[in-house]
Amino acid sequence: MPQTSPHALPLTGPYKVSHRARAFTDAPGQREASSLLAEIAGTASAYAPVPMDRPLALYGAAKFGALARDFLKSVGQDFVLAIDRNASLIAQQPGWSGIRVKHPDELTRSEKRLRLAVCVATFPYVPLEHALLELGFQNIVPFYDIAESFRRIHPMSNGWFAAPFGAADRQYTGNVLSRWSDDISRAHHLQFLAWRCLREEWTFGNALPLPNDDRFFISEVTDVLRDDEILLDAGAFHGDVTEAFVARTKGRFGKIVAVEPDPANRARYEAALQALLPGDRRITVYDCALSETDGEAIFHDGLGYASQLSDTGKLRVRTRAIDTLDVAPSFIKLHLEGGELAALKGARQTLTGGRPIVVATIYHNEDGIWRTARFLMDTLPRYRFLFRLHSWCGTGAVIYAIPDERRAA
Repeated sequence: MPQTSPHALPLTGPYKVSHRARAFTDAPGQREASSLLAEIAGTASAYAPVPMDRPLALYGAAKFGALARDFLKSVGQDFVLAIDRNASLIAQQPGWSGIRVKHPDELTRSEKRLRLAVCVATFPYVPLEHALLELGFQNIVPFYDIAESFRRIHPMSNGWFAAPFGAADRQYTGNVLSRWSDDISRAHHLQFLAWRCLREEWTFGNALPLPNDDRFFISEVTDVLRDDEILLDAGAFHGDVTEAFVARTKGRFGKIVAVEPDPANRARYEAALQALLPGDRRITVYDCALSETDGEAIFHDGLGYASQLSDTGKLRVRTRAIDTLDVAPSFIKLHLEGGELAALKGARQTLTGGRPIVVATIYHNEDGIWRTARFLMDTLPRYRFLFRLHSWCGTGAVIYAIPDERRAA
């Protein structure tokens, strides 16, 4: 498989070199994937969380930039300015009032010496980083690497660094790589691992990340949806997935059961639901969190879609296992900020008895390296298993498990 040589440019600040890139022509087969995994497992990363120890600017002020803005406020930090090519439009949007937002062409030399946190996940990181170097910026980092240094007070975990592989990690990861149902899954899994373990950006020419708009509803899923689907939307947030499900089924579905423990998120979900399907009795909303067993736990609320079960929170919530909910879902979607594996372990009877489609995010902690996939693969015989990335920098990773009988039908 042809590949380019890794390249690097000097940087000041916490990194000795910029992030590296490797480009491959094709998605790997099982043998090539095993060889590439050996490279990842046998190499130590030189990167680490970045402390908030100098003035900061944000690059990118769309959804990701707004998340970064709100995150910094929640941890008692500030930034000097935001930089965006649509600066004039961004400055007029809610949340940016009183904040300096500038176009890259308007920056002074001193502003280019600020540490620059990149808040873009819809575009490859390395080409963007090098373009910013050419513009004169000298200290460039992914925003999530900064956020990772605040994990003691804020649970958002999109920037985690994988620990070095032990023998079991390498064995089980290799096993999972061999069991994906297509080479695109192996390519996306390796790209995910390269970023998490090495902070290297690997790309495979015929297996680039999919659009984020398709998250949870790739064609392999939408092609087999039925008119009687029962959706379990766990981590319902503001209703984005429920809305997409209603659109893709054209309103022909059996039931929707939404789970959202964050009070503010749940209120937004219910308001959106009332506007989308006013008075529809096919929809039930639970105010619990999902876990392996029924009980209680501490929840960190008020963080938007980063709200989650965490000891950093103050809200005590009820936890439920999917097996004890009064629902028999045919389609389970899990986006639980790292709680997906625990929720799946609490759904063994539901999974084996009902054989639902399962879509679950796996990029919030090290369970995504092999544990979540292995659990599903061992629990669900005669399923098609796919790994898909829907954004860059090791985020937007989703496992898709589709029963073989759906494809046959």
